[in-house]
Amino acid sequence: MAQSLTVSLDAMGGDHGPEIVLAGAAAALERKPGLRFVLYGEEAAVSSILERHVALKSASRLIDCEITISMEDKPSQALRRGRWKSGMWRAIEAVKNGEADFCVSAGNTGALMAMSKFCLRTMAGIERPAMAALWPTLKGESIVLDVGANIGADAGQLIDFALMGSAMARALYDLDRPTVGLLNIGVEEVKGMEEVREAGQILRESKMPNLDYHGFVEGDDLGRGTVDVVVTEGFSGNIALKTAEGTARQIGEYLRAAMNRTLLARIGYFFAKSAFDHLREKMDPRKVNGAVFLGLNGIVIKSHGGTDAEGFAAAIEIGHDMAANDIIDKIENDLRYFGDIRSKDAAKD
Repeated sequence: MAQSLTVSLDAMGGDHGPEIVLAGAAAALERKPGLRFVLYGEEAAVSSILERHVALKSASRLIDCEITISMEDKPSQALRRGRWKSGMWRAIEAVKNGEADFCVSAGNTGALMAMSKFCLRTMAGIERPAMAALWPTLKGESIVLDVGANIGADAGQLIDFALMGSAMARALYDLDRPTVGLLNIGVEEVKGMEEVREAGQILRESKMPNLDYHGFVEGDDLGRGTVDVVVTEGFSGNIALKTAEGTARQIGEYLRAAMNRTLLARIGYFFAKSAFDHLREKMDPRKVNGAVFLGLNGIVIKSHGGTDAEGFAAAIEIGHDMAANDIIDKIENDLRYFGDIRSKDAAKD
């Protein structure tokens, strides 16, 4: 029997607004029939679209909100203008109040992070939340964090990211001890910034029961799937993410151009179509859409603003799996255990 969970949706968020949000919710409902939805947005804009999705309508409540946060709003502006009255704020607040198990928005990233931190607050022991993204690899998928929430990070914050990423991998991939690596300019222990080397030493010595510290990994290890979780700070993580997205589009354009170059190439494409379809599916960014805000007292998923219905449905399904597998409890337990280890080590010294 499907687990019954409630998701709060910022129905107006993203480049395409309620059209894509509701179509994505309807697709997610087909695959996760236990889901229930609370939709926050402008009733006039949402209600007519909701009428087209009969099953979704019966599984949803629509809450009218008078303010919509635009993609151009600065986080500070969004907080001043949108607190209490915007669909984005109220969708997050539903998680805080226990009215929803998780929140999904395709809206303004900066505004969503600012509102989430202000409304949900960070977990005890977490200085900064992180954005974690799924990353397609030769072995399947891995988790990379941080991909843009923080510029720079000290050793303690990198360790927090490692603990949170490990908990996410256990929740999504059913792993007992996910492998974790720190992104660096080389695998040798003497290389890299001091913060990265310090974090690596602490993780190696801590011997966490739910985390298998692999060591340093390099950029090419991201696609190889060398580890289950790759930890970095948000500047390099965001550049890596955007570079991978751009490279995937570039390869796709090269292939399309090559297949249409000559009649013989088009004939070859016809015979190899199933192989190209498989490649296209492997490279489909929609399947890994949805960055998770880790380190908050609640689950918030950020969908890509320009995604389609299938991509938005994937973001909802990530939130579902995180909530169903008690990601918040896993992170809290790991933070507590790590704190105990460090306290014992300090007492010995």
